[in-house]
Amino acid sequence: MRLISLFTGAGGLDLGLEAAGFETAVAVEHDADAVRTLRANRPGWTVLETDIHAPHAAPAKLLAVAGLQPREATLLAGGPPCQPFSKSGYWHRGESRRLDDPRARTLDAYLAVLREALPEVFLLENVPGLAFNAKAEGITFIRDQIEAINRDCGVRYTVCAAQLNAAAYGVPQLRQRVFLVGHREGQPFDFPAPTHTVPPPVSTADGTVKASQLELTGQPLPPCRTAWDALGHLEVDGQAKELQATGKWAALLASIPEGHNYLFHTERGGGLPLFGWRTRYWSMLLKLSKRRPSWTITAQPGPAIGPFHWDSRRLSRQELAALQTFPSDYTVVGSHRSAQRQLGNAVPSALAHVVGHAIRRQLLGHDLPPLGESPLLPAVNGTVPKPRPACAVTHPPYLAMVGPHAAHPGTGRGPGAQRRKSEPVA
Repeated sequence: MRLISLFTGAGGLDLGLEAAGFETAVAVEHDADAVRTLRANRPGWTVLETDIHAPHAAPAKLLAVAGLQPREATLLAGGPPCQPFSKSGYWHRGESRRLDDPRARTLDAYLAVLREALPEVFLLENVPGLAFNAKAEGITFIRDQIEAINRDCGVRYTVCAAQLNAAAYGVPQLRQRVFLVGHREGQPFDFPAPTHTVPPPVSTADGTVKASQLELTGQPLPPCRTAWDALGHLEVDGQAKELQATGKWAALLASIPEGHNYLFHTERGGGLPLFGWRTRYWSMLLKLSKRRPSWTITAQPGPAIGPFHWDSRRLSRQELAALQTFPSDYTVVGSHRSAQRQLGNAVPSALAHVVGHAIRRQLLGHDLPPLGESPLLPAVNGTVPKPRPACAVTHPPYLAMVGPHAAHPGTGRGPGAQRRKSEPVA
């Protein structure tokens, strides 16, 4: 079961597929540190350090490097960089170029390899914004291009798509991603049903803080793993310089209780009125709770953007890898910033394992027992320590902010939206 891997990054998707029994024949990645990570941990993989658009990464050459002919690969897998379709990019600017963004050419590159290799199965992973209901041109483009491949090459690829929450499969992280799976002979694919329950939204002083990642499955299943399950056993030097919070709000972090964010310091929270309700990013000063899964790990967080450790510091690379369910002996190479980028861009390996196992059973006809849960998940970690009390706010610049602050006026009525409405139409 030979795998062609595109946009491999640190290897999260490949490691899960490896656990499911696939073998990476060739991996394409242009980030130098990610390439070093792959080569350090999987010296038997053929890793091409190159941009996917470079001439020596042309689809026919990739097949030659992998030692494969068209139709010989079992699986083509990859997650094209998602910036053109990310929700954060859309809300930051109030608009998104999406398919007009030059970075969306990575979809073209993936589809060019699909056309040349004609693998038995393809797997494409991306952010939910790829299939955003009001702007679904990304997934529409993929479907149209695959129909053209079917016509031109005499194949019958299906496109089965689903949005999966990693925590619903036990992963100690709330992470929503869209997966597309297709079979060369048109066999349909049913995505695996959730194996774990996801906890309900966090309660705050004024009721419930709703977050789109927090959903109940409503099924009698075991709970997903928690941040304590993933991190509680790790020995980390919390005083290391690279783990210290920095920036304007660093000294405020210790006053946020675990499991809360900046909303604690609003008129509706339990702290001081320092901010207006929902006037900042949800992940600002967001701190992990030991009893819950982590919120989504990001690739390039700003100084105040979490999730932070409950000890009021940044997460170490070992902790980030554990929340992404990488194998415990896997080493991520590079600076802390590079490791954050590599791991924040990765697919949780345990989730990839579940999907890969389902592909084998349904599309490859392998007689395998049901997986249940992936062995890549951390073990349940026993008794959970009580939260540490939050510190008092004593920093004078913060105390000077105490007072009434207007709440966000609502969708479409914030400062950015109003500014755009007042701009003349070209």
